[in-house]
Amino acid sequence: MRILFFGRGLISTQYAWALEQAGHTVEFYVRKGRKETFGSRIDLEMWDARKGKKLIKESWSIKLHEEILPHYDLIIVSVNTEQLPEAAQLLSAAAGNTPILIFNNLWQDLKSSIAPLPMNNVVFGFPGAGGGIENNRLRGGFLKMVFLEKPRVGTKHINQLIQACFESAHFKISWVKDMQNWLWNHFAMNAAMETEVLKRGSFPAIMNHKDSFSNVGLNIREMIPVLKARGAKPDAITLLLTKLPPALLGVLFNRVVFAKGSLPRLFMEYNNSKAGFAVLEVVREAKKTGIPLPRLTKALENSEYAKQK
Repeated sequence: MRILFFGRGLISTQYAWALEQAGHTVEFYVRKGRKETFGSRIDLEMWDARKGKKLIKESWSIKLHEEILPHYDLIIVSVNTEQLPEAAQLLSAAAGNTPILIFNNLWQDLKSSIAPLPMNNVVFGFPGAGGGIENNRLRGGFLKMVFLEKPRVGTKHINQLIQACFESAHFKISWVKDMQNWLWNHFAMNAAMETEVLKRGSFPAIMNHKDSFSNVGLNIREMIPVLKARGAKPDAITLLLTKLPPALLGVLFNRVVFAKGSLPRLFMEYNNSKAGFAVLEVVREAKKTGIPLPRLTKALENSEYAKQK
């Protein structure tokens, strides 16, 4: 299968490597000027957890394009949330009928988030990976599981294509019945985490403060009315995070979810991305409905997003 990854970011690079290892042809679309900046290789130091736990260290040769050609079997899009509207506009003009996987975190409703792309040519999914890229060096990794929405009317053939693609690379698919609700809940969880990152200064920094994860549950509790106001139903994980006492939640995150040596902890320690946009999006939504979010709003005050809320 010939696959185009939109952008040469963390998620795109890791899954492109895995799919190439499975025999697929993978290439990247990058903005004009980025081809020369990125170069033709990237250094990988990432954990592959599809079969056990294996460290991959290599200088990987990649193929970059600054235009989208009409000869791909699949396009996979994984960009920063704020970049998705621009990506959708570009693909609507350049992708033709090529099936598209949106492999992204989303807060907007699915249809408007990808306008003007047609819904029957798009499937939504979510990766199980993390880490960061700095100075052309990728540090991170991916788990065995990827999340994919169950077929909608008109998308069954695309779902089957994507399923075959990922399963050929030994990934396991977790099928999501209501992807819209799943993504809303996941985005809220991300905003709760980013609220603590804004306080501490970086993703790795929150690993060193036991109170950070206790506060995640309090941040989620604050956002429940916002989720409900937009028609979302808190899922099992969201409800668990709101029901557990903050102190117990802190212990659970520190000693189990992000235990020392675990891959999720390594992914966080390698994460050098900029935090705050998810918090801003939720605060903006809350303002529309008059719902107070004091914890999230305070976290934004000293960030670059302070004037945008």
